Amino acid sequence: MARVAEEAGRANLAGLLVTPSADLLYLSGYDPPPLPRLTCLVLRPGADPVLLVPELERPRALAGPSGHSVEVVAWRDGDDPYAALARLTADRGTYGAADRMWAVHLMGIERALPQCDFVPASRVLAGLRTVKDQAELDLLSRAARGADATFNRIVEARLEGKREEEVADALADLLREAGHEQVTFTIVASGPNGASPHHEPGPRTIRSGDAVVLDFGGRVGGYCSDISRTVCIDRLPERFTEVYEVVREAQEAAFQAVRPGALPEDVDRAARDVIEAAGFGDRFLHRTGHGIGLEEHEEPYIVSGNREPLKPGMCFSIEPGIYLEDQFGVRIEDIVSVTEEGVMRLNRATRDLETVA
Repeated sequence: MARVAEEAGRANLAGLLVTPSADLLYLSGYDPPPLPRLTCLVLRPGADPVLLVPELERPRALAGPSGHSVEVVAWRDGDDPYAALARLTADRGTYGAADRMWAVHLMGIERALPQCDFVPASRVLAGLRTVKDQAELDLLSRAARGADATFNRIVEARLEGKREEEVADALADLLREAGHEQVTFTIVASGPNGASPHHEPGPRTIRSGDAVVLDFGGRVGGYCSDISRTVCIDRLPERFTEVYEVVREAQEAAFQAVRPGALPEDVDRAARDVIEAAGFGDRFLHRTGHGIGLEEHEEPYIVSGNREPLKPGMCFSIEPGIYLEDQFGVRIEDIVSVTEEGVMRLNRATRDLETVA
């Protein structure tokens, strides 16, 4: 918290206002639900941190990991929480407001501090959160190993004849058995449903000749896993091998482009060049990757226009895909980490074409 307050000062900010979010968890270890009652951590250069909480949440805040290192100030129902917050801040200057702050809270703060301006807190926080320390890398690695184990077990099961939603439930159970405390998503997209990158598993029955996109993840110690693999049931659809090999080559090209100092847009371009050269450029519908940590999607984003150089400790997905409408989709996704020497994969599950029962 002290380091972030100093960074805010160097960015010419009067301070940061951080409401319940991954940012609050990262800074203080306190993780309350995002409730209508205002909770806000106030960080100001040269000042001790203050956590404003509803009175009924005060015991929980004091018992939290940062209860001993922040001043906890409570407001009561019937009081104006925004006026209470204003008393903890300077009445002029520019503040960084948490990117996930509810609009109703930001508008209330703006009314209470009419002489202040507000910018996204990510101007300060993103650069710190994107570079993971060893403890964070260890948790991300554990999460990735659990996701790998889940994939290895799901392809041992019989998928033909099961509904997508049944396989999604099985993935969730396997993630928990592999050490995940929380399951955050399970995409199972079979046959033509695979052409929708964010397909919701439904009642469609998986049958012979289907390609099935499996994309799933959860949390270990608060840090996320995210892996995608595409398998075929019994036999390969027409043109599937061609498309699969293009995606695998694109994923490898992007992986090889990662190193300290490389630009995210160049990593994106490495994957995109392979897919465009094969004639599927208009069927690659999304960015090549996204950062991962306390959130499934955070900076850095591996996308055209992102010219912020990669640094050791940054972790993100590499997940090119090709989506053929009314036919099938193919996506291969690993989480990788930038190292001092280059890059390493956190996911080790096979990327070879798998045909399963």
